[in-house]
Amino acid sequence: MIKQVLLEQLQRHEGLRLKPYRDTVGKLTVGYGRNLDDRGISEDEAGFMLDNDIDQVEQELERMPLYLSLDPIRQVVLANMAFNMGVPTLLEFRRMLGALAEKDWDRAAAEMMDSKWARQVGSRAVELSELMRRGEAPQ
Repeated sequence: MIKQVLLEQLQRHEGLRLKPYRDTVGKLTVGYGRNLDDRGISEDEAGFMLDNDIDQVEQELERMPLYLSLDPIRQVVLANMAFNMGVPTLLEFRRMLGALAEKDWDRAAAEMMDSKWARQVGSRAVELSELMRRGEAPQ
């Protein structure tokens, strides 16, 4: 088989859709005709997407001087939160960000826990707030 010919045909016939959509028979589809309902994605593909998403979040956060002023563990906390809720929503955590600017780790952690986000994500918020408070990776 001439893979390059097939590749070009499929790209032309299927078309590229970067957001999921329902195909002509109602199957959830993305990319160049990937049937997510029946095929899904592989673990390798999920890992590749996660790695790209982490890079995207980091690029967005690196535009914030406050983020750049933090130690690596606290940067991880903000990146985890931004991955979960998006940078625009993270920026709504004004009291937490204010506490971070003052290097008041206890208050920043408390502000994290005093949020709708913390109630939604449960143990994730507890873990991240403790990392924020301590600034040390778990042993």
